[in-house]
Amino acid sequence: MSRYVYRFGGGVSDGRGADGKTLGKELLGGKGANLDGMASIGLPVPPGFTISTEMCTRYLNEGQIFPDSLKAEVAEGLAHIEGITGKRFGDAADPLLVSVRSGARVSMPGMMDTVLNLGLNDDTVVGLAATSGDERFAWDSYRRFIQMYSDVVLELDHGAFEEALEIAKEDQGYFLDTEMTAKDWQALVAEYKALVEKLWDKPFPQDVHDQLWGAIGAVFGSWQSERAKVYRKLNAIPGDWGTAVNVQAMVFGNMGDTSATGVAFTRDPAKGDRAYYGEFLINAQGEDVVAGIRTPQYLTLAAREAAGAKPLSMEEAMPETYAELAKVFDLLEVHYRDMQDIEFTVERGKLWMLQTRSGKRTASAALKIAVDMANEGLITQEEAVARVDPAALDQLLHPTLDPKAPRDVLTKGLPASPGAASGVVVFDSETAERRAGLGDAVILVRIETSPEDIHGMHAARGILTARGGMTSHAAVVARGMGRPCVSGAGTISIDAKARVMRVTIAGQAREVREGDTITIDGASGEVMLGEVPTVQPVLAGDFGVLMGWADQVRRMKVRTNAETPLDCRVAREFGAEGIGLCRTEHMFFDSTRITAVRQMILADSEAGRRAALEKLLPEQRADFTEIFEVMAGLPVTIRLLDPPLHEFLPHAESEFADVAEATGIGIEALRRRAGELHEFNPMLGHRGCRLGVTYPEIYEMQARAIFEAAIDVAEKTGAAPIPEVMIPLVATRRELELMKAVVDAQAEAVFAERGQRIDYLVGTMIELPRAAIMAGQIAEVGAFFSFGTNDLTQTTLGVSRDDAGRFLTTYVDKGIYATDPFVSLDVEGVGALIEMAAERGRATRPDIKLGICGEHGGDPASIAFCEQIGLDYVSASPYRVPIARLAAAQSALRERG
Repeated sequence: MSRYVYRFGGGVSDGRGADGKTLGKELLGGKGANLDGMASIGLPVPPGFTISTEMCTRYLNEGQIFPDSLKAEVAEGLAHIEGITGKRFGDAADPLLVSVRSGARVSMPGMMDTVLNLGLNDDTVVGLAATSGDERFAWDSYRRFIQMYSDVVLELDHGAFEEALEIAKEDQGYFLDTEMTAKDWQALVAEYKALVEKLWDKPFPQDVHDQLWGAIGAVFGSWQSERAKVYRKLNAIPGDWGTAVNVQAMVFGNMGDTSATGVAFTRDPAKGDRAYYGEFLINAQGEDVVAGIRTPQYLTLAAREAAGAKPLSMEEAMPETYAELAKVFDLLEVHYRDMQDIEFTVERGKLWMLQTRSGKRTASAALKIAVDMANEGLITQEEAVARVDPAALDQLLHPTLDPKAPRDVLTKGLPASPGAASGVVVFDSETAERRAGLGDAVILVRIETSPEDIHGMHAARGILTARGGMTSHAAVVARGMGRPCVSGAGTISIDAKARVMRVTIAGQAREVREGDTITIDGASGEVMLGEVPTVQPVLAGDFGVLMGWADQVRRMKVRTNAETPLDCRVAREFGAEGIGLCRTEHMFFDSTRITAVRQMILADSEAGRRAALEKLLPEQRADFTEIFEVMAGLPVTIRLLDPPLHEFLPHAESEFADVAEATGIGIEALRRRAGELHEFNPMLGHRGCRLGVTYPEIYEMQARAIFEAAIDVAEKTGAAPIPEVMIPLVATRRELELMKAVVDAQAEAVFAERGQRIDYLVGTMIELPRAAIMAGQIAEVGAFFSFGTNDLTQTTLGVSRDDAGRFLTTYVDKGIYATDPFVSLDVEGVGALIEMAAERGRATRPDIKLGICGEHGGDPASIAFCEQIGLDYVSASPYRVPIARLAAAQSALRERG
């Protein structure tokens, strides 16, 4: 028969196996495992028992019914508590009271329910008053229990009970709860009971066993509360884990001035300093500290003096108990080898430990704590590397809003790219570029962005779009640039003609005109009116130390996706070891060359195209020269022109006029030519290597520019870059063979002209399912594969990345996909294709170089998959390079075991 109840305290430790090791958080939950752990090392823990997470799953799956076997186990658990405390559950003379708390395997603070003081009724409250010698305390505990039980278990309106309490205090002229007398509390209990009967149509439960089972069921049920579901979704916590329930003897911090309750951290969770950090309240219960009913007091004298506070710290008010607590802090930190978040109660001078867990912390605190603990010898350097969440580094790499600053929130969208920025609103890229050139900070506000907005996005401090998801064009490009971005702000409507943005929430409309200042927070998705001060990141000391340790254990190289000198320099500063993806099409949208690009596209002959390409050659060569200078001596993967030609076509009358003037061709003829290039499904149309096959002169120009620039930089710096020329959208061996011949011919021509050779590679981007299947044949020609997971995900799933936001959230909610497949790699589907392509490519060419260059290259979970299948490198946007370095190191450590 399955066991579901595990006792702890009083020398009993059911949560440990025959070998003395804990049965683990997976079974006991984090709180249960740590209560058992504290009890096993002799700390003062009130006795209790844990009902396992397995019971939660069974309870929720079987219609919320408890098996009879559990009732016998719970009875045994209660007998365990009674035997240690000398009190009996439900005894009118000397009652045992218990707390019933949740405890998932990972900390979910505030997301699930708790019931305190359970076991009180009209009879036991009298016994509690007699045994404690404090009638006020007993009736205060009873009113707390009714209020909490009615909220958590009976699901009655919590506000009604709060209102009754406030009226009771007003009637007596009181300001604080502590002014209420025993008779006041007794009267309020009667009012609370009447309120329950009115709202519930039944009297408040008096049977203590009914109370207990109601609370256990409610705590298990809170795993499925909306707030718990949202928290799990935000933190990628599986819904089938369930929570444990911990039933524990109550200890009381509200038994007078020698009693107290508090919450503490063994180190500062905001900054990471090695100093006790926390708050406590005299004559209070735990919820008083967190609910803000009374202002808590500081734990230490130093913290009180630093804050200029008058109420005594615990160190001053309870020096002996504080000294005992400080020893416990040190013992727990050494035992668990991590910063601890602790709950404690002092009952008439005796210290009791109610909880310990690894404390939540900011990214900067996590970094400092990990490095400090390694330097102290508490953990190893490799453990320090494993301790810091790579995704949390985003907090360190971008400006953040000053948490103390006031803010006027207009609306909220998707947090598409982290960081915060303020600037004047502009509605088009040309205005963004012009005003930025004049020194203005601008926020580019668009319905949605397109590749043509690249210059405006680069000029802007931040981007806000009304449409698009977390992986929309705006989001992907903004992350690559390190620009904050809020996308999919659906309450925004943009009137481009009137140059105004309207925000409508709950029927209330507000207007923001071009030139008005707004602030966006790419970490929260908030859009605020006016300027909100930001705090700049500081990347020194601990950051550099930890990244150095990470690089020592990392196997995979980390490159960057970049095509501007600025992005390249940022990436190098963050430790990039080359470029994994340089998108040449972004260079063509520059305002100084777009007309020549359009002239090339609209030409109806090879001669016309070559004439336009001659104009572009020196510009393209200059682009590559700047990039190669930053990346001298490092590999640089350059993707030849990829997107559909229609993206470059003119739209406005003035744009057609510019091309007509440059070519001498009439506007109407140009319009006809533009119409001929129209495609119904351009993303699967005339793009990628298909352009090179039909118009090889385009790739000839780009290849010549690459090799001329590489030799220029080699001669100038003495450190030749290593160009890796990537042919996009290849589906067949023959396509790559044709395009490689074009590249090789240009390489040989340039080498002959310059009298110098450099090393280079020609390979392809694997972004079509057929290419993955035929990888063995394609590897006969290509020296490297770079997996373009953005398009490979689209073509494998048959889902448009830019339109998926309309339904993917529902798909994730319904469990069709575990996560958004454009954010974290679909390992079962897309991942299987990548693994197959890697195996087939290596079978043909054992030394083939394999990497990934989609947005997934900066996602820790996707990086772990890349490590498992042995890719050589990942490539991420510049500001995600440190995240990729740390994630690659952690993946390598996991693979070592």
